[in-house]
Amino acid sequence: MIAALHETAPDFSLPDQDGQSFRLSEHRGRRLLLVFYPGDGTPVCTRQLCDYRDGLEAFADLGVTVVGVSPDDAESHRVFREKYGLPFTLLSDPDLEVAEKYDCKALIGMKRGVFLLDEEQVIRYRHVESLAMFRRKREELIEAIRQLG
Repeated sequence: MIAALHETAPDFSLPDQDGQSFRLSEHRGRRLLLVFYPGDGTPVCTRQLCDYRDGLEAFADLGVTVVGVSPDDAESHRVFREKYGLPFTLLSDPDLEVAEKYDCKALIGMKRGVFLLDEEQVIRYRHVESLAMFRRKREELIEAIRQLG
C-alpha cells in the first residue's frame, strides 16, 4: 500500500474499455492522473468524470493524461464513455487488486481517489476520499498540478 507522496507508484496491468492491456510502466515519460472511482453511471462518478472531460484541455496544457479506474467491466466502460463522451482511457479493476495497492479499496467497493504521477511515475499528489459522495473538482486538481510545476 501507498504510505506517502514521492513514492514510486505501484506498477499494474489492467484491461481498458476495449479489452486491451494497459501496463502503467509502459507509460513512463508521461504525467498521468489516475482517477479511482466507484462505478460507471453513478451520479457522483458521472459528475466527476464529466467535470474532468470538460477540463481535458487544461489537463493537456499541463501535460497530464487522465486515466480512470473502476471495478466495472469493459462493456460498462464502453457504454459509459459513449453516453457521456469521455475521451480518456477507463480501466477495469474488478477484484480491486490495484485499488488496494493505492489505498482505494473500501470495505465494500472502491474509494474515490486521484493520484498525479510524474514522468518517472513518482506520486506527486494524492487525495483519497473515505466518503464516496465527495469528489475532487477539476479546478482543485488543476491548481494542485500547477503548484507542483
